[in-house]
Formats: sequence, C-alpha cells, structure tokens
Amino acid sequence: MDRRRFLTRAAAVATGIAGPFAGVACAGAQGGAKPAPALGYGRLRPVRDLRDGEVRLHLPDGFKYRSFNAAGEKFSDGSAVPGRHDGMAAFAGPRGSAILVRNHEVNGPVGAFGDRAKAYDPMAGGGTATLRVSRYGEVLKSLPSLNGTMMNCSGGPMPWGAWVSCEETVNGPDVGDDHTGGDNSKLTEKHGYIFEVPLKGTSNARPIRSAGRFAHESVAFDPATGTLYLTEDNFGFPSGFYRYVPPKHPAQAGRLLDGGRLQMLAVKGRKRADLSVGHPPGTAFGTEWVDIDEPDPSFTGKPSNDEAVQAVGTQGRVAGGAIFSRLEGAVYHQGTIYFVSTQGGETASGDTPPDGFGKGRGQVWAYETWSGRLKLVYQSPRAATLDLPDNVTVSGRGTLVLCEDGEGDNYLRGLTRSGGVFDFCRLAPVADDAGAEFAGSTFGPGGHTLYVNVQSRQGRSFAIWGPWQRGAF
Repeated sequence: MDRRRFLTRAAAVATGIAGPFAGVACAGAQGGAKPAPALGYGRLRPVRDLRDGEVRLHLPDGFKYRSFNAAGEKFSDGSAVPGRHDGMAAFAGPRGSAILVRNHEVNGPVGAFGDRAKAYDPMAGGGTATLRVSRYGEVLKSLPSLNGTMMNCSGGPMPWGAWVSCEETVNGPDVGDDHTGGDNSKLTEKHGYIFEVPLKGTSNARPIRSAGRFAHESVAFDPATGTLYLTEDNFGFPSGFYRYVPPKHPAQAGRLLDGGRLQMLAVKGRKRADLSVGHPPGTAFGTEWVDIDEPDPSFTGKPSNDEAVQAVGTQGRVAGGAIFSRLEGAVYHQGTIYFVSTQGGETASGDTPPDGFGKGRGQVWAYETWSGRLKLVYQSPRAATLDLPDNVTVSGRGTLVLCEDGEGDNYLRGLTRSGGVFDFCRLAPVADDAGAEFAGSTFGPGGHTLYVNVQSRQGRSFAIWGPWQRGAF
C-alpha cells in the first residue's frame, strides 16, 4: 500500500467512514438523507430468448440474451444436465470464450449425475458442471466436474484457477432426515463441506473438513492473506460469518489445503451481538474472531437434523460470535468482503414478515479485511425496493449485482456505491415451476457478458449483453 493510500484510509477510519460505499455510511450517519440516484438502465420490457424466441426475461432497451444448458439436456459426454442451477463463476477461456463452473443445488438421495464411479457419495444428486461458452451463450463444451455432493448452493472463484463449491446441508447417515431431503440412511457419506473444483478436469471430491460441517452458502477469498470467508444459511436458526485460515497460502500451495483453522466473527465488546435486526445504514462495528474447536463434529445417537445443523454455529456463539439472519452471497472486491443477509433488517409497514429466522427484507454487509471493520452498507426499506437478496457479484465499476429470492416477482437489482438501487432484469414466471429465482450472477472476461442462472427444477443458464456503459454496471 502506498503512502497516499495509507494516509487516506487512516483518515477515513478516524472519521468512521472508510472504504467502498463510504457514501452510504455518510448518508446513514447524517440521517434522513434522500436516496441516492439509481444510475440504472431504464424501463424493463419483455425480450425474446435468442435460443428459441420464448420470453424468459424482461430487460432494458438494447439488451439481448440467450439461455443454454437447461435441465434435462445433455452434457458433451452424453449424461443429463441436472436442475437447480445455482452459484457460478466465470473465468477467461481460450479465444475469447468463458469457462463457467456452476453449482447444482439438488437435495436428497436421488443418485449422482454423471459418472457415479467418480462420485463423492453415489447416492447424492448435487455437484458442479464446467462449461466453455462464447460471450453470446453458445455452448462449446460441457461436462460434470464434481458429483455425489448435495445441496451445492454457492461458493466462490479462486485466483489460482479453481472454484470452491459449498454444500448447504449437514445431511448424512449419522443425522436425522431434513424437512425436504428424503431418507438420510440411504446416503453413504457425511455432507456439509466445501470442495475445490479445478478449471481443468474434475474435482478429487475430497472435502475440506477443517473448514466446517454446516449449512455452507458461499466463499470469498482474500488474496492478500490466503483466507477464505464463509457464509452460513440456516433458514430457521441464527447464522454465522466465518473465516477459514488454511495451513498454507493456497496461491503458494497451488490448491486449498485441509487442516487449517475455522473461526467465527464476533463484535468487540458485545458477546453474541444480534446483527439480524434492523440498524441504520452506515452502522459500523469493530470485530474479532473466535475459534471453532470442533469444526467437523462427530455425532452419536443420530441427532435431529435441526440439532446437527446448529452444532458448529453454537460453538461460535457460546464463545461470543455474532448472530446474523440467513447469510448467503459473498464477494471480494478491493480489500472488502461484501456479504448478504437475506432476511436481515426489520419488517416495513405493509410488508408481511418472511418465514424463518429474521424478519427483514435483506441487508448487505461489508467486512474490510485490512481493518477488521464491519459495516452495514444497505438495508432494504421494503420488499418492493429489494426483496430477499441472495447471490451477489460485483461489476467492474464496483456496483453490486443482487439476485433476489423473493416471494413475488424476482429481479436482478443493482446496488451502486452511493447506495442507489435499480432494477436491471425481471424473471418471467416459469410455468409449473414455483419458486424459480435468480442465482449465480457473474461477469465474463472483459465485462461483455453477464452470465446468470435460474435456480428451479427446470433450471437453465443465461448470457446477457448490451450497452453496459449507459448505467452503473
């Protein structure tokens, strides 16, 4: 860090208004400030899919899209594409193409897709697919890259050329059945881990057990320290924000090693601080980290799934860890980890409180890796503005792209650095497939294309392109 940058940051910390989204902090501190301008792309209109002419998305004027690799189609090896497309990342491929690594959030002992001989658990139906596509959504090659895992929700890209995929479950033969997943006694392995998936070839399907067995959602990597920041999505219970410190910097090791240390974030001077409730935007906290002594707990007597899914988080909260509501997407950008609390905040007048733990319509938090400062950069004032944000990515201009998981129409929305929210894309209703939502948004090489998934039984991926220069993306 050069001297000018250091002095600027030091002055900002002294005033409590530091780093990206500092304008949001200023507005929150002043109170009653008018909402920031949205810098969006204008009115949304129905646009036909260049794949087959069907209307699947509503977009601003000038934008086009093509869907690809839908559930039930074939990979290049002839095996079937599973549904529930979820978290995803894009990497630079040969000759201007993009390499996409995509999760499939399939639950239950339904059997592995792809080659079962390579499966972590031959009875589990989740995993990842790796695709090489053009910037217009034309599939050049597609193959399973991790199978036999379960509820692969999101994850995160790694700069050494890999994707870390997260299991959002603790299902296994040693715990009771969950509410929707079927008979756990049919499973052959424990679940609830993270797995590394290389860009070339397939994963070795070895879980990183020291990174915890809990309802993992996403991962954001800090290249300066080699630390992985992890979110937890417990629908009915408190969730935690974690970090995994590997035994060796992964960029030096060339891969992610097991045997490191798992910790949970805590607020300094406030044991078990409840951050799931409403706070003014710009609220900031000093933080510290508490150790998780048993990240991969051994269960005896086959506890209930509700008990098992809280086993790791309870350790952290007993040590003083902070409480969040449903932590989902996370992304690293310029020394800051942005992560989403899907049901954080408070219920606005006229809104119906969502089911599960947390009664708000969503929060976006920022953790500064260089200062240890945690800041609330946005809190949804009502469902019509932002409704249950989930996956998140960041554009080249520093605008966050939020995938909604709401109860009505679902949108891709932009959150600008000055705190403005705008609608970019609306999902047309998916016939006979209730609960369809956006997931896995990621910009391709050079920012030409935004790739995104629809997470549903009839899931598919999309490539979107157009006049990005007109707005905040």
